[in-house]
Formats: sequence, C-alpha cells, structure tokens
Amino acid sequence: MAAVQWHSRARRYESELQSCGLEVAPVEFSDYHPLKSITVTDSKSRRGARKGSTSSSSSSSSSVAPDPLSSMLDGTDPLSMFAAASASESPPTLSQSRKRREKEDEVGVDFEPWSSKRGEILARFTTTEKLSINLFMGSEKGKAPSLASSAVSEKVRTRLEELDDLEEGSQRELLNLSQQDYVNRIEELNQSLKEAWASDQKVKALKIVIQCSKLLSDTAVIQFYPSKFVLITDILDTFGRLVYERIWSMCSDPRPLPDSFTADEVNDTAKETCLNWFFKIASIRELIPRLYVEVALLKCNRFLTKCGIQETVPRLTAMIRGIGDPLVAVYARAYLCRIGMEVAPHLKDSLNKNFFDLLGTFRQIHGDSVQNQLVLQRVEIPVYLTLYSPAIHWILQCVSYRAPEALLTEMMERCKKLGNNALLLNSVMWAFRAEFIATRATDFIGMIKDCDEAGFPQHLLFGSLGRSLACADPPEAERLPILNEAWKVITKVRSPQDYINCAEIWVEFTCRHFTKREVNTVLSDIIKHMTPDRAFEDAYPQLQSVIRKILTYFHDFSVLFSMERFLPFMDMFQKDSVRVGVCLSIMDVFINALTLEDEKRSLALLINGFIRMVSFGRDFEQQLSFCVEARATFCNLEPVLVQLIHTVNQLAMETRRVMRGSHSRKTAAFVRACAAYSFITIPSLTSIFSRLNLYLLSGQVALANQCLSQADAFLKAAVSVLPEVPRSISIEGKLRSSEGFLLDFINNFLSALLVVPDHPEAGVLFLVRGLLNMVQDYTWEDNSDAKVHVYISALPLLAAMSQESYLYSIPKVDSNETLYGGDPKFLAEINKLCETLIGQVLDHLKTLGRDESIHRQGSLAFSLFGCLLAHGDLRNNKLNQLAVNLWNLSHKQGYCNTRTSVRTLEFIKHQAQQPDMVHLSDVLHRLTLQSRT
Repeated sequence: MAAVQWHSRARRYESELQSCGLEVAPVEFSDYHPLKSITVTDSKSRRGARKGSTSSSSSSSSSVAPDPLSSMLDGTDPLSMFAAASASESPPTLSQSRKRREKEDEVGVDFEPWSSKRGEILARFTTTEKLSINLFMGSEKGKAPSLASSAVSEKVRTRLEELDDLEEGSQRELLNLSQQDYVNRIEELNQSLKEAWASDQKVKALKIVIQCSKLLSDTAVIQFYPSKFVLITDILDTFGRLVYERIWSMCSDPRPLPDSFTADEVNDTAKETCLNWFFKIASIRELIPRLYVEVALLKCNRFLTKCGIQETVPRLTAMIRGIGDPLVAVYARAYLCRIGMEVAPHLKDSLNKNFFDLLGTFRQIHGDSVQNQLVLQRVEIPVYLTLYSPAIHWILQCVSYRAPEALLTEMMERCKKLGNNALLLNSVMWAFRAEFIATRATDFIGMIKDCDEAGFPQHLLFGSLGRSLACADPPEAERLPILNEAWKVITKVRSPQDYINCAEIWVEFTCRHFTKREVNTVLSDIIKHMTPDRAFEDAYPQLQSVIRKILTYFHDFSVLFSMERFLPFMDMFQKDSVRVGVCLSIMDVFINALTLEDEKRSLALLINGFIRMVSFGRDFEQQLSFCVEARATFCNLEPVLVQLIHTVNQLAMETRRVMRGSHSRKTAAFVRACAAYSFITIPSLTSIFSRLNLYLLSGQVALANQCLSQADAFLKAAVSVLPEVPRSISIEGKLRSSEGFLLDFINNFLSALLVVPDHPEAGVLFLVRGLLNMVQDYTWEDNSDAKVHVYISALPLLAAMSQESYLYSIPKVDSNETLYGGDPKFLAEINKLCETLIGQVLDHLKTLGRDESIHRQGSLAFSLFGCLLAHGDLRNNKLNQLAVNLWNLSHKQGYCNTRTSVRTLEFIKHQAQQPDMVHLSDVLHRLTLQSRT
C-alpha cells in the first residue's frame, strides 16, 4: 500500500458526551429482577470475536504471589530422576575408581582455608612490648653476574659466598620497634622480595627469605609469636609461588604443562634450575631457615621425581624434631601441614606423624627451659598455653579432615596417656567431625573432669564440647546426664563474661533436645548470674544470641510466653535500641516460621486490617514514620508491603487536600517524602505486575500533587521494568500466559500519558516513544498479535494529544496542550509517529496474509478500521481509501461478526448526519457486507 498521511479529526468532547447519553426506558419489574437467572444462548455470530480476550477483573489477579511449589513440580520428580540415573549406570572401571579416589583425596570447600584464620590470629595475639628485627644491610654482591663475564663455576661460587656473607655478618639489629613498626618492616621486606625477583636478583630474594625465616627462632616477646608466624609465612608463601612459577614458565615451550603433569614431561633446563634451588637451600647452615625455605618450595619437587614430595615430607617431619623450643616446633609443624595439605593432601601418614611427634613434645612445656623463659617474660602458664592453640587447631584440622572415626579413638587414647592434657583435648573437640564427638560425649566429659584446671579452665572445654553437640546429637539416653554434668561446671563459673560465653553455647543443646521446663531452668540460672551489678549490660550480644536460639526451636507463642522466666529474661534488655531489636527479631521469626502461603495470606490480611485502622489524625509525618517502621518489620510479607504503598499514596493525597493553601513548601516536601518511600519499596516486591501497577499509581499520585520530576521517575521506572515481564506467570498454582495482563497494563499506562507533560530536556513524547521502543524489543509469544494491538491502542492517545483541548487534565499541571499550544511542529511529530505505527500494522497484516492466518488478519484489520473511523480525519483521501481497504480486508473471507458490522454501518450513517461529518456518507457507500458462502 502507498504511504499513509495521518490527520487526527478534531473532537468536540462535550457535545459527543451529550449525544452518547443513555436513554431512559421503562422497566417492567414483573419481567425483571436483579437476582433472576439469566439464560445465555449460543450464537454462530460469535465466531468473529477475538479469542483469548481477558476480562477487566483479570488485571486484579495479576498481583497474586507465585506459588513456590509449582515451579518445582513441572517435570520429573527428583526421586524418579535419581532412580533412572542409577539404573542406567554401569559399574565403574578401574581407571574411574582411581580417579574417584584421587578426587576424594583433594581438599574440598568443606576444608576451612588458612586465609580465614590469619586475620583472627593477627587480631588476637598482640603486644605492647618493644620488638626487634635483624636486617641484612644489602650489597651489590647480591646481583648475579652474567654468563658472558664469568664461567658457570665462578657464578656458583660467587652465589655461595653471598649466602655465607649473609650468615656470617653484614647484619644490623633494629631495636625498640612497636608492633605496627614491626608489621610495616615485614611488609617492606615482602615488597623488597618481589622487587628483587622482578629485577632478576634471585640470590637477593633468597637472602631476604632466609633472613625472615631466622626471625621465627626468636621468642623474646612470646605473646606476639603466633602473629609473627603469620607475617613471616606470608613472605615464604610469596617466595614459594615465585620460584614455582619461574620453573613452570621454563616448561612452557613449546606448550604449557598440564595441571596433572609428571616429572617425565619436565625438560632438563627446568629440572636443573629446580635442583639448583634445592642445592642453595641445602647450603643454609641454620636448621630453622633451612627447614622453612625448603617447605616453602615443597611443591617444586614435582618437577624432579614422581615421588619427590612423598619422600621429602617424612624427612622434613623428622627435621622438626631437632627444634628445641616446643612453641617454635609446633608452628613449624603447622607450616609443614599447611603446605602439605596444599600440594599433597593424600599423604595422611605424614600428617598423622607430625601430630604424634607433637604429643611427644608436650612434656617440654613443664621443663626448666620453658618455665625459666616464662618467668623471665612474666607470662603465666594459661596465657602461654593459648599461644599453641592456632597451631594445634590447624594441625588437627589437617589430620582430621575426612579422617575415619577410628583415628579419633586413637587420639583419645593418646590424650589419656598424656594425663588428659586440656589444651590438646580442646583442640581435638574443635577439629574432628561433630558426629564423632557427639557419639563419645560421655567419654569426653570423663576426660574433661580428669584435666587439671590450672592451665586450661574446664568451662572452656565444656564450651568446645557444646559447640559439637549443637551440630550433632548424642545418644538419646545420654542427653540429660550430659546436660546435668555440663551445667554443674558452668553454673560455678564466677566471671559473668566467662559464664555467659559458655551458657550461650549450651542453650542450643537444651532447646534442641528438651522441653520448655528445662529451657526455663536455664533462663533462671542465666538471670541469677547476670543480674548482680548489672552484668547483663556488658553481655547484650550473648543474651541476644540466647533469644535467637530459643526462637529457632520454639515457634508457638503460647509455649514461649508460658515460660515463667522468659519475660524476666527479656527485662534484662534495658537499652532501648537493643530491646526494640529483640522484639523485632521475635516478630520476624514468628512471621518467617509460617511456611504455607495460605497462612501468610491470612496473616497479611490481619496486618493490613490493622494498618488501615492506624491513624495519627493530621500528624502526617508520624503516620509516615509508622509506615517506615512497618515496612522494616513486615518486609517478608509482600501483601503488607503493597498495602503500605497504597497507604502512603493515600496519605500524600490527603495531605494535599487538608493542607491546601497553607504551608505549601512543607506540604510539597512531605509529598516528595511519600514518593521516595514508594520508590524505595516497590523494587522489593517479587510480583512483576504489582511493581508495574504501583509504579503507575505512584506516578499518578505524584503528578496529582504537582511533583513532576517524581512522576517522571515512577513512569520511567515502569517502562524499564516491562522487559522483565515473563511470558508466563503463576496464578493460584497454575501457569498462565502473561500477555493479557501486560496488554491491560500498557493500555492503562497509555491513558495516563495524556496528561503527563514532556520533560524539557528529554524531547517530544519521550515517554510514549520509550514505551513503544520497549514494545518493539519485547519477546512476545510466537504467533502473537499483541505488539500490533499495542500500536493500534497508541493511535487514540496520539489523536487525543493533537487536540486543542484535552479530554481531561490535572489541576495546576500544564499538559502538552499548554506547553506546545498546538505548535505545528508538535502536531507534525504526532502525525509522523502515527504514520509509523500504521505502517507497522499494515506490514504485519501482509505477513498474516502470506502465512494464511486469515482469521487473525481480518480481526486486526477491523480493529484498525475502527480506530481510523473514531480518531482519523477521513476527509483525507489516502486515509479514507485505507479505511475502505481495511473494511474489505476484514470481510474478505467472511470471518467478521455480521452483527458488529451492521451496527458499525448504522453508527457511520448516524455520524454522517452531523454537519462536520458529511464526508462519511461517501465512505458509507463504499462499504459493503460480505459473507462466506
């Protein structure tokens, strides 16, 4: 078809409204009653009606929350899938079994990495005493001479001399360093290491590493030793990584080595370089730096032999026996275990050997050497024992990782032989699986009783046991005796802070396995210990944790508040902010405890009824504050959030009505605050159509209150959300197409755009164009005409925008009719956009003709014809001819509803009698009825 020139017909809305008024007709009440049943007869003329039409009530159901269970049941159930999979699996081959064993030997995500522990160690083990550090002054001798200027033998000799130079002198001791100065200096050494390596000064890098490793033999400030270990091993890790990557790069020609490479795939150059590094390490005279540096390079053994790591780890384990200081030795073992778990986690025997060697050194703790050192540094034995905890915890974590239950039995027997060393026993309970500990809980209690409290208090041991029992269940018959034995010790703890730290752990065990009677007894004991001297004020975090654990296991309000000591326990929360937080957590838990949608819906209805009843009169700010608090409290109930947004919008309208003419600035500021509330809350809704409808509603409220920028923000947000609309939504547990709901919303949105003025910086019709662009890009259903229906629906809006006076307006808001004042350029933009839309519709009609979708083609053609008739100026010859063509196309195959066609012709005949519509007479003569024969 030829290009269309659109012209909107001028409208006289008042006269049209009068002519469309309903006629009064008498009603015979004998034949009519509102409750009388209505008989519906089938008619073949309904054949032309568009299928899939959606009633007006359907849009209201679009806000129903999707059923979370329906999406899980749309395919084969999981048990059937597993059964089918197991039936089709064939027995594993030998290679598959080997790969499976290797996979099991790897360290998984269930292994807590060292990186998660180092920060805690640095924060825990601090000192205010002055520290010292030995610094190598540095010399140019550290630079390696080139092969061009010296022979290889000379080069090796020079490097060995440089190492001797480091060990024999050329050092300077820095004294009186604060802890932060010490940390900064170690970081500088780490950076110097990287710079030396980058500038190809490999020997200088090695010197730095040796120098730092030597610091680990110094226990002058013993409280700081665990943190020093963390800082120094960071440097060793850096060095080990640099050397490994260097040798790896030498193997990358012509192609990189695979991750699972063997020593046979490594070229001779790389092997020679690797051996050279180990020769350098072997020349280090002192045990501790030689040990640490070789451990840092442990992974490099892969380049030399197939069993290199497997042979080296036992040798290094034996070397640690030569370290006399038990604290230094335990951290050396921790580092070996850490690197061993990274490069060879399958070498379980070596890990176990490290731990058993550690047990043999415990008697040294009470030897004269250690005791004299503690006296000299004024360190008590309990404090000294805590220095071992990070290392022993780490070693036991490595040993117990995926270890069999029999290993725990062996560990317990060895602990008994040592006289139930409390420090070791505590680490065992931390390291092994909670299930293993729980089955032996009674045995552990007996061992705890036999421990000497002088070095490690019993309540700390019961705390460690309680952590395991909170994750795994002991035998049912042993639970009450376990609780009684634990509480006998806990209740005797004098320090309120130590008491609550331990009691808080055992509250979960009590709630998990006993009734409100036992929990009430525990609460009574806590109140007894924490009330004197208002000790509870320093223990709010622990007390809040007690409340959370109780709420985890007691979901019945009647049970909770029937505990005699629950409300007195709540009385200890005397700080307002803490008390409010606890009350909100109680409310939140009981709301989240509802798992059925029907219960949530019922609860939401009750809360919404309460919200609607709350009124602060004309104190609108207090009303808004209430809505803010309610949003935070009921954030998990979407119907309540929807109600709150409606309430705030009503509040904005009521504020404008009541405060009209007074305090205009304050009123405007409050309305903007209401808009901000809605703008922040709407994105938290999960229902896409709830968001869309509330964006539109809030935009209209903002516009009614002359808040133009807020209205633009809401409407633009709605347009931006439209692409997120899924093609199907869940309604009452069933998936339904969202197309009808989307069309309903777009039509409502279009009607609202008539009164929205263009933003001065956004261009003409920016919101209309944005909406149409979205419609163009949206992924509609296959064989859908929805996009074209939107284009046809947009034509009446554009026609209304071209009128001199709009059909409706908002007081004190200048719409485009005022802004543009009938400017010819504005009208030209409207006409151009209309022509584009009509062109899109006509192209689609041609496509339907080629696809033989005659029924759909006729329906769309008639819709466009009706739009042209109502809103187009048919005095234009091209528009007139297009209307006739569309009529003929819609009746071509006889699918058009005959009754509708007849009534349309009658309407045109009636309109043609109007003085300014006589041109419709010519159109009427050219329209003929056709039927299928």
